[in-house]
Amino acid sequence: MSKVCEICGKKPMFGCSVSHAHNVSKRKFKPNLQRVRAKINGHTKKIKVCTSCLKAGKVVKAT
Repeated sequence: MSKVCEICGKKPMFGCSVSHAHNVSKRKFKPNLQRVRAKINGHTKKIKVCTSCLKAGKVVKAT
């Protein structure tokens, strides 16, 4: 199951966890994806959308 927003294409990013002693280890920043029933081309479809797209109003929710 892919962790990609179907609206903006946001994907997991990679970085480092840095401790107080500056020990560095790899980590992943995952987008906050929600499964939403949305209207796409007049039809209701379940899509995975990040919360920033939901908050910005880029998705029309189906009722």
